[in-house]
Amino acid sequence: MQFSITLLLIAATGLISFGAFQDQRLFDNLLMSPYMARMQGQWYRLVSHAFIHANWPHLLVNMFVLYSFGNYVEVLYARISAMPAMLTYLVLYFGGAVVAALPSIARHSNDPGYKAVGASGAVSAVLFAEIMLLPTQAVNIMFIPIDIPAWFFGLAYLAYSWYMDKQSSDHVAHDAHFYGAVFGILFTTILDPDLLLHFGSLERTLGL
Repeated sequence: MQFSITLLLIAATGLISFGAFQDQRLFDNLLMSPYMARMQGQWYRLVSHAFIHANWPHLLVNMFVLYSFGNYVEVLYARISAMPAMLTYLVLYFGGAVVAALPSIARHSNDPGYKAVGASGAVSAVLFAEIMLLPTQAVNIMFIPIDIPAWFFGLAYLAYSWYMDKQSSDHVAHDAHFYGAVFGILFTTILDPDLLLHFGSLERTLGL
């Protein structure tokens, strides 16, 4: 059986999130606080916030999406990366988490009350890596009875995240979704520029 970084990340995130649900001090020490990161040098929060979640639905949705796409990205990265696939995948995941948190550093570093948690940025990076790798494959969305090409879903997702971030009408970190997704696109394109220059090139290689 092939070792899965995705399953390891899900297990670690589940265990740490569960621990943080029970221990407010642990939760506070791991969450993303731009103020604490910048003013007290606690830059580890750029990564640690991805291991804790606000509640069970938040955790389950992120881990379901990661499970649905992560294993495929691990396997496909082995075909396009000169580095070991596991290392490349970890750079994708944690790079997505860090890049997704940077806008909050820029916007809220003087606000001690701002806090954020969750793996949404990292998971978005994985999701959009999959879209870059297999752009014409169908994406099935609950309550929508038709298959949607991955590239179209990706564009719609980016547009929605950008719009909702500008509205600032809810408590969801839409900017994390957006910038995590952008990191996933750019990182995967750097690994194999042919994916962008020749749309669907990997799919044709795989015979999909």
